[in-house]
Amino acid sequence: MDRNSNSYTFIYAAIMVILVAAILASVAMALRPMQRKNYEIEKKQNILASVNIQASATEAEEIFAENIQNMYVVNSEGEKTDGDAFNIDLKKESAKPLEEQRFPVFEFQAESGLKYIFPLRGAGLWGPIWGFVALNSDMNTIYGANFDHQGETPGLGAEIATTWFEDRFKGKEIYNEAGELVSITVTKPGQEAPEEHSVDGISGGTITSKGLEQMLLDDLGNYQEFLTKKKS
Repeated sequence: MDRNSNSYTFIYAAIMVILVAAILASVAMALRPMQRKNYEIEKKQNILASVNIQASATEAEEIFAENIQNMYVVNSEGEKTDGDAFNIDLKKESAKPLEEQRFPVFEFQAESGLKYIFPLRGAGLWGPIWGFVALNSDMNTIYGANFDHQGETPGLGAEIATTWFEDRFKGKEIYNEAGELVSITVTKPGQEAPEEHSVDGISGGTITSKGLEQMLLDDLGNYQEFLTKKKS
């Protein structure tokens, strides 16, 4: 075949595309276990951060195994059910009817008592936001919180993932005096809310702040039956 012909050029290009695609696919498959491992370690770090333990990547697995010794799944009725708490995908669960959804619970034994950790997922300005909130055994007072995001604006909405913002949630209460789940209001300038049920929002990050507020209300609401059973 004439190497200067259009057919030769087309065939050569097609072969190169196939070869490059095959190489990239092989590399992706080879890296997948490592990517999965990194994801698991990061998730363990975030769970630990919600109970105020800052662990490096090398420390996270050991500390998690030592301290998070009980994790399980509950349904919308607050009853334990089958499932792998660590690997439940909240995005997939939210697409199901409520009665079919499963919700993970992680327990942490601190010196001050047992803490219950609940994963959260919601929507920010530019994409999903997520996190973990730990409650004291009264199932009302927040012991710690950890939040993260995908694509929020640096210096604005992305500030939800900073320690100074997360620390604002410590000691806040999610139930009012009437026993109603009111969660936590993330206030904007000029907005008033009961101090025990609110934190100051992020200047310039109102939409992300309100998305986080809604995430807390919705996802803690999914655990309301479980919280009630544990409180009684």
